[in-house]
Amino acid sequence: VQLVGSGGGEVQAGGSLRLSCAASGSTFRIDHMNWYRQAPGKHRELVASISRSGSTNYADSVEGRFTISRDNAKNTIVLQMNSLRPEDTAVYYCNAEVCVKTVQAMCVIDDYWDQGTQVTVSS
Repeated sequence: VQLVGSGGGEVQAGGSLRLSCAASGSTFRIDHMNWYRQAPGKHRELVASISRSGSTNYADSVEGRFTISRDNAKNTIVLQMNSLRPEDTAVYYCNAEVCVKTVQAMCVIDDYWDQGTQVTVSS
């Protein structure tokens, strides 16, 4: 599975950015797709998650400002980021959880990542 992310860049506080991620090369079902971020000196954190059925979850810090969406036919996800703050500055990573096989009706998941995209929010 290859993940290719795009978007990002630099914006002033209060502005918006849109990140996209496309998955290709998978013959297996892709379950959750997620956006993580990692700021300098900090651990990578989950920002937003979307299931195959469209259920979403957000980190408290981005709830109400970020929106994750998904197109299963195209294996793509989008993260719309509004009202950006300087503390949103980080490298953003797209992640796909791929069900590579089932054991006793449970999926065995492999994680795939894109190369990361820099988002910089200036005050």
